[in-house]
Amino acid sequence: RIGVILGVTGTLQLVIPLGARLGHPLWRKALREAGVEDAVAEDVVARIADGYVPWQENSFPGLLGNVVAGRIANKLDLGGTNCVVDAACASSLSAVHLAALELQSGRCDVAVTGGVDTFNDIFMFMCFSKTPALSPTGNSKPFDAAGDGTILGEGLGIVVLKRLSDAERDGDRVYAVLRGIGSSSDGKGNAIYAPSAAGQEKCLRNAYEIAGVTPDTIELVEAHGTGTKVGDTVEATALKKVYGENPTANEPHCAVGSVKSQIGHTKAAAGSASLIKAALSLYNKVLPPTLKVTQPVEPLRADDSPFYVNATMRPWLPRAEHPRRAALSAFGFGGSNFHAVLEEHRPTKTEPDWDGTVEILALSGDSPPSLDKIPTDWAGFARAAEKSRETFDPKHEYRIVLVAHRQLTDLTKLRALASQERKRLVEDTAPVAYAPGSPGSANEGVFVGRGAPSGSLAMLFPGQGSQSVGMLRDLACEFPELLDTLSTFNDPTSGPRLTDRIYPPTRYDADKKKADDAALRATDVAQPAIGAVSYGTWRLLSERFG
Repeated sequence: RIGVILGVTGTLQLVIPLGARLGHPLWRKALREAGVEDAVAEDVVARIADGYVPWQENSFPGLLGNVVAGRIANKLDLGGTNCVVDAACASSLSAVHLAALELQSGRCDVAVTGGVDTFNDIFMFMCFSKTPALSPTGNSKPFDAAGDGTILGEGLGIVVLKRLSDAERDGDRVYAVLRGIGSSSDGKGNAIYAPSAAGQEKCLRNAYEIAGVTPDTIELVEAHGTGTKVGDTVEATALKKVYGENPTANEPHCAVGSVKSQIGHTKAAAGSASLIKAALSLYNKVLPPTLKVTQPVEPLRADDSPFYVNATMRPWLPRAEHPRRAALSAFGFGGSNFHAVLEEHRPTKTEPDWDGTVEILALSGDSPPSLDKIPTDWAGFARAAEKSRETFDPKHEYRIVLVAHRQLTDLTKLRALASQERKRLVEDTAPVAYAPGSPGSANEGVFVGRGAPSGSLAMLFPGQGSQSVGMLRDLACEFPELLDTLSTFNDPTSGPRLTDRIYPPTRYDADKKKADDAALRATDVAQPAIGAVSYGTWRLLSERFG
């Protein structure tokens, strides 16, 4: 009842070096015809052959794309459907499409799906170079007017699909709900490589009809966006045509971007990367940025465009009219088009976002805590930090807190600094609560205290004049307390939302940026905006850390 359906393009890397070994007779014939003696010819053939992978017992299965799915089913002892599908660069989303149909029809209860592509040898680079689709500057810039091509990435992206009722019954973590997947063919097009706006439009409409939603309720489109000028322009044109049929009063209302600006074009796995990015955006309530755009392609620059290329991470505030929704595309050579619609599973954010980059190790006790067993390797430090936070008590007489960054902190040095501060903590006779480890100090990352702090805690809130576009953006993206508070300040009946003034869409026009600044400086906007972020910060400090 558990199926494995993956997107994998054609045969795998070994087919070329192993196939080249079959050219031995041609090499010998050419050498002999050139007058090379047999012994020398055999030596040359052997030397060339040594440059290729030799045939082994596992060579044949190593050539076959279906074995990628087969090994997963074998190792995990899964008995459902086991196959791969090839739709070129749309392969992974086509696999998700078939996996969803398996679930919908009741043929399986769980589907392991997505895409795999690690085929980036010289042959693949030659294929994309001769198309031509590779960026001469080696820099993929999706939806940038100066985009000159794509760059190749590789990887695998696997997701688990279940029927929503089953996932809720089993208590699974649900990152997003798949409302529907649309598909189409370009039909009779101009060329195998040339994308078709009409074919993509058909795919988008098919997706929204199946999902039972209209484009004006979609606030994030994770596009195919390869970085090729023709491909991006065609895709933007198709999106604008479909979305323009349902205009909204708050245009531009939909962020558009492409993960290929960060990881390149992963071909058969590209749709998986987009699906994972869109699902995490809904789960974390964040509109993610796309990189490298200085001026969008022309269809996205039009004043009536419902889209904006989002260049900055922004909090995704809820709307009363509909849940948060995202859409994503994957298009493949030969006219294979797929478009998926995702919806958030829960409207509220329950936990802060944390990726493990920063760890807090917190120690407390009625006697000075021992530092001897603090690990100096990151994995050990992270485990010790997690355990320490469960037992830390701010009411204990002695308190020592270490803050470490995975990439930036020397843990051996941090432990040595902590030992110095522990010694000072023991030697001081008066109660003390101080932070020698403030950023920029010699003991950065070490915070200590002893006894109850003297006096009371005061909070100072800023007044008008302190407002700025994007204020407290990072906190609003990471902490539910601030996100929830900001959403309560939005009045759906009175024009632009307050949060749209604080966190406006990315602007690529200097006059529009000035207009956003001016709109936030207006007293009737600035005062509630400052009040909203201040109250949200107070809630964050008092409810989570108070």
